[in-house]
Amino acid sequence: MSHPHIEKVKAVSMLSLAAAGMSLVFSGAAAADTLRQAVAEGKASGDIRYRYEYVDQDGLAEQAGASTIRTLLGYATGPFYGAGAFVEFEDVSVLGAERYNSTLNGKATYPVVADPEGTEVNQAFLEYSAIADTRLRAGRQRIIYDNARFIGNVGWRQNEQTYDGVAIVNKSLADTTLNYAYLTNVNTITGVNLESDALHLLNASYGGVKVGTLTAYAYLFDFETATDSQTLGVRFSGAADMSEGVKAVYAAEYASQSDYADAPSTVDADYMLVEAGVGMKATTFKLGYELLSGDGVYSFQTPLATKHAFNGWADKFLTTPANGLEDLYFSVESTVKGVKLAAIYHDFSADQGGSDYGSEIDLLAATKLAKDYSVGIKYAGYSADGFATDTDKLWLWAGTSF
Repeated sequence: MSHPHIEKVKAVSMLSLAAAGMSLVFSGAAAADTLRQAVAEGKASGDIRYRYEYVDQDGLAEQAGASTIRTLLGYATGPFYGAGAFVEFEDVSVLGAERYNSTLNGKATYPVVADPEGTEVNQAFLEYSAIADTRLRAGRQRIIYDNARFIGNVGWRQNEQTYDGVAIVNKSLADTTLNYAYLTNVNTITGVNLESDALHLLNASYGGVKVGTLTAYAYLFDFETATDSQTLGVRFSGAADMSEGVKAVYAAEYASQSDYADAPSTVDADYMLVEAGVGMKATTFKLGYELLSGDGVYSFQTPLATKHAFNGWADKFLTTPANGLEDLYFSVESTVKGVKLAAIYHDFSADQGGSDYGSEIDLLAATKLAKDYSVGIKYAGYSADGFATDTDKLWLWAGTSF
């Protein structure tokens, strides 16, 4: 992560310049009083999460045991002629011995737990919402589109992924949400910047039909060092009542990925998702098939996604193999006396050639204790078959927010 002092100075400088600019626009004592009032009547926020992550991975001499605590502290000003500001600092600290490979600490004999220690400015943006049905944000911010399959904040990791740039949300059309973002940098979960010449994110969704939401998107990536690409896709998801207390749930999605900017012509792949299930009171059953195609040279990639939520919690497929990935999965989710329970089974194979990659079982139990406290336990067991190695992961966590 960046040096904490430098990050704090950058955030404070940006917000100070913005506040000075607003005070020039609205001159006079009344405007100054309003600005001071907006700052004074703002709202503080915070989130603290402790987590222990254990990893046993075949082929490595040590087992990982990462005991970390993540602290978020933020402050949002009150409105000032439709404008406002928000700043949030994030700290990730290790409790006890650092017995894991954080990707930055050089401990290669341990399995990876991508939660490096550090302090940074997580978010720092100006917001303007005086235009009807429109919100504009400029600065460092959290961005999540749809189910985070392509654009997400990787909120599972202790250091959140955020973005530097300008983002606009417009809801002036009935039942329609239009999103556009122009980004110049991605603040990744390891604290390393993923710089770009320009990232353009366009996402439009329409929910005016009872049976679901239709979404179309275009994501144009022009990175400085990572592979450039353009991804164009469409998604439909929703639910429909079948009988009293029973509903059908479903999702279908297709996207194509091709060369863009400096990318070679070999960047050419497809994505497909088909998912169907039944919800009965507090329990939902789903069967799904997800394809990220590959031809042995290039495979469909999702560099800005919340990848932990897909293709197994053991994180074996954060980078799609060159021969692609087929994921056939079955899940059961339920809530029993306020406790969320989930079980998922994955069967993985290659798109090209059809060779087996292995299987995985994921289990979860999580609940809230009172209004602002939460605890949980999660397990992932990956059984290798011609790809990667057998891996078991266990997480225990507790958190609070205000």
